[in-house]
This record gives sequence, C-alpha cells and structure tokens, in this order.
Amino acid sequence: MDQELRERIEREAEKHALMNAVKHEGEADIGAIMGPLMGENPDFRPHGDEIPGIAAPVAAQVNDLAPEDRRDRLAELAPEFLEELEAEDEADEHALPDLPNAAEYDEIRMRCAPNPNGPWHLGHARMPAVIGTYKDRYDGSMLCRFDDTDPETKRPDLEAYDAILDTIEYLGFETDEVIRASDRVETYYDHARELIDLGGAYTCTCPAETFSELKNSGEACPHREKGIEDSMEEFEAMVAGEYDASEIVLRVRTDIEHKNPALRDWVAFRMVDRPHPREEAAEYRCWPMLDFQSGVDDHLTGITHIVRGIDLQDSAKRQRFLYDYFGWEYPEVIHWGHVQIDAYDVKMSTSRIKELIETGELDDWDDPRAPTIASVRRRGIRGDALTEAMTELGTSTSDVDLAMSTVYAKNRERIDDGSDRYFLVRDGERVSLSGEGPSTAEPPRHPDHEERGTREIPVGEAVLVEPADIPSEGERVWLKGLGCVRYSGEAFEFTGDDIDAVREEGVDVIHWVPAEGSVSVRLRSMDGDSEGRAEPEFGGTERDEMVQFERIGFARVDSVAQRATDRSSGDTPRDEHADVESVAYFAHP
Repeated sequence: MDQELRERIEREAEKHALMNAVKHEGEADIGAIMGPLMGENPDFRPHGDEIPGIAAPVAAQVNDLAPEDRRDRLAELAPEFLEELEAEDEADEHALPDLPNAAEYDEIRMRCAPNPNGPWHLGHARMPAVIGTYKDRYDGSMLCRFDDTDPETKRPDLEAYDAILDTIEYLGFETDEVIRASDRVETYYDHARELIDLGGAYTCTCPAETFSELKNSGEACPHREKGIEDSMEEFEAMVAGEYDASEIVLRVRTDIEHKNPALRDWVAFRMVDRPHPREEAAEYRCWPMLDFQSGVDDHLTGITHIVRGIDLQDSAKRQRFLYDYFGWEYPEVIHWGHVQIDAYDVKMSTSRIKELIETGELDDWDDPRAPTIASVRRRGIRGDALTEAMTELGTSTSDVDLAMSTVYAKNRERIDDGSDRYFLVRDGERVSLSGEGPSTAEPPRHPDHEERGTREIPVGEAVLVEPADIPSEGERVWLKGLGCVRYSGEAFEFTGDDIDAVREEGVDVIHWVPAEGSVSVRLRSMDGDSEGRAEPEFGGTERDEMVQFERIGFARVDSVAQRATDRSSGDTPRDEHADVESVAYFAHP
C-alpha cells in the first residue's frame, strides 16, 4: 500500500470516527465505522485486511479528544457530515413534519375548533397537542374557536366550554384567543348577504329528498335561477324567524354537475326551531352550517394552517367555493387519518359515553373505564405525556393506532422519580408470624433516593399477603424489607436466611402489610374497583400525590381518609379494619 492511499484511509477514517463519536455522544466504535468507511470508498476494499489496523489508531486519537473538540474537528474536516447529523437531530426533535410554506407567513396562526357538546374523549387530545406543538415550534398563535352553531344535533353543553379550555391547559398549552361562533351570528348573516349579492347563493324550499334526487342526477332545482332580490328577501325572512325548520335553506351556488355530488349547491344556512342553550344566542333561529361558519371564521381570524380529518376533505373543497366568491386566499390544509386507541371496551364517542353515564353504566366522565381525558387525568397521567404520545403519531393521512402502553411509558418517565413506594395487598389473607425476626421493617421510600430515608412498618404478630403469594407448605418466601420465612401451613416462621436465599436460591419476594395498623384503600382502575390494605405510612400521603404500589403500579391518591377514632375516648381503634377508606386511582403498571 502506497503512502498516499494510507493517508487517505486515515483521513476518511478520522471523518467517520468523529461522526460516530459525535452522533452517539461517546467514544468512536471501530466496528461501527468500518461499514460506512468501506461503503463510501470502494477502492479501499482490496485492502480490507489492512484497513482495521490503520483505522483503529485514528479512532483512538479521536476518543482522546474532548467532546467539544470532536465536534469542532468534524466541522473543520467534514462539515457536510456535521450538517447531516444536525438534520438528524432536528428530525428527532420534531416528531411532526414542517408546516407547508411556513416561511411565507409573518405569523403561523392555527385554530382548535371544538364542538362543545360534551367533555373530550382521548381522540380529541390529538388536535390541541399537535397545534400547540406547532405553535411553540414556530412561535405562532393558537385560537380556540367553539363551533357551537348547531343547537340541535350537536347541542352545546354549557359546562363543556370551560372544561375544554381547562383540558387544553392540562395538555400543556395556552390559547391566545377564544371565541364562540354563537356570538358571531350577525357576522355570518352579513357574509351571507354579500354572497347573495355576488350571485353565489340562493334560497331553496325544495324538500330535502327532492333536492337530493335532483342533485344526484346533476339537475338544478327550480329555485336556482331566481333573482338576487327574491333570495335576499327570503333570506331576511329566515333571519327574522318567519320560517319553520326544514321549510327553507340558503344554498351556495357551485357546479350542479360537479363530479362529486357532495359539492353540488351545498346548504349554508338552515332553520332550527330549538333555541340555543346559551342565553346570548337563544333568539336566533337561522343558523349557519359548519362549512359556511368555519370557512368565514378561518379567513376573518387570519388562520394560516388548518389541520383536519381526512374525512373532511369535502369541507375544504366546499369552502374553496366561498373563498373564490369573496376573493380570499384559502389557508394551508393538512388532512390526517383517524386515531384509534386500544385498551378500552367503551367506544370513543362523546354521544356514546354520555349515554353510558346517563344509564349508570359509567359513573361520570372521569370513570377509569371511560376513554376520556378526564379519566386519564384523574388516574394521574400527565398532560404532556399524552401530548408527546399524540404528536409522535405524526400527521399521516392513514389511520393510526395509539397504544396506551406508549402513554404509560411516557408518563412513567415523568413520575417515577417523584413517586414514593408503598406496599399494597389486595384481598389479603392473614398469616401469623413466629420465630425470631425484626419488629419493624424499614424499606426505602424510593430505591434511587437514599436521601428520602425509609418507611417504618411495624410488624406485629401477623401480616396480610395476597392469596396467590402464599407458598405451599414447607416452602420459603422473602417478605420484602423484612426477611425470609417458611410457611408451615398456618404461619410464617422466620428462618434467619440472608438475602442469598433470593439471589442464589431463587426464593420469591412478596409484599405484605401488617394485619394491625394497615390502611384501607379502594383502588379504582380500568378493570373496576378492588379493595386493599396499604402500609400505615400511606395514610400520610396527600391528595394528588403520585405513588407506586410495589409490584402493582403507579397510582394517584384521590382521597386520604382520617383514621376513625373511638368517640368516647378519642383513641385510635385497635380493630384492624376500623379505619375509613382511602381512594387511589390506578394510573398504569
């Protein structure tokens, strides 16, 4: 091998060693760099046996450099490699793709447009999660617009307005502006009048079935060519409430022979007899359809980018007719597929959940069995964990699946460090203790934080253990934090064995609580309620505290009851089940 080739091999090896070290924030791995080194330099292959011996000392020199010096050297030697790494870092940082044509706008402005017909189910979290993330990335703004112009089929729930705003905050975002479409009816009327003047709309009294037949055959209804004055007069009568429901509509004039029948002369306004539940909007009877209302509002509020479901593609196409009439520029649109979430037996539907609550099959929106944001929130799942899981789904037009295990893993990253450990026994069976053993167990509050100290668990004369943990007669188990015992068939007898019984002999470790002094806990989970007993110190926890019941999982403390007392003496009762129940919501394993 001549000297020129050797120097070239060293130079290329240094580039790849630097890239490998910078990428992984550690030392360069000679095995990892050989593939790309040989792949990018085919003329090295005839010397394959010699190259590792040349590259290894180069990698060693790279590993002797400080991390910041490696990056500087890579920028000097192969800036294109560093640019590639930075592009990868940016891609890793942003699970969401860049917004289309973002550089063309002075400010990115997006809207979350909920229908406030009830609290949100889990699928609703995706929209504010994605929009809020884009807002932060582009230093833009987020509008929350309540699309509440349907007082009949999607009737607004007065409590949902504030509940939805609270949920957006829970997910980690603040809205820059909040509006209610039902406050803007006069604005929609003004634009309807302008559209009629432009020849873009007409009033129609055809029965719905009759118009549907004409539309599907590509034929115009007899009202399509009526004069502007007649349509305007009839529209004003609609505004005045002079028509009943289903008697008349205002249609947008499109293309009656359009290849997509759904776009042919669509309804912009209809009459609704049922008053709006908001007092401020109760007087209106002539209401805009969503495609008209939303299209007008997106323009007037300066929305630059719209994210909506793939099933709403026709909405964008309908609204473009409006924008063409008014001479407006349509916002950028991203269509995405539906999100499906596993782990729930209840359908992710506002109307279905509402029905189950009304029939008593669910307690409320925060029932652990309900696929709702209120439910996971009460269970102790952090809003930013749900947001991160949702944004990682991206914005694909395909339907996507979200496993709750993903949400749980992200939540665990956030709560594990701060969650003290406790023993909890469900359906516990009392087993007496005998022999020489400690009178108090002192397991750590957290295995990774010695500074938090230990819990003191008085042992007493008996413990409660879960039925499945009771071994066969004559076998041993290790009572965690206490020691090794052998089951005699009636009692646990201390054996005096050390921890090697677990490490070397495979003795099972089980959890326990003292039979006297333990705390009654009702554990609420997706599988229903279960009763348990926790170690005494659990009674000192506070509402909203996150804990980990060892071997069971994380839970949020919902309520901590004070121990019942003997009213005559004021003493704490000795009866092992005399205390009042505490409640914890199971978050996840």
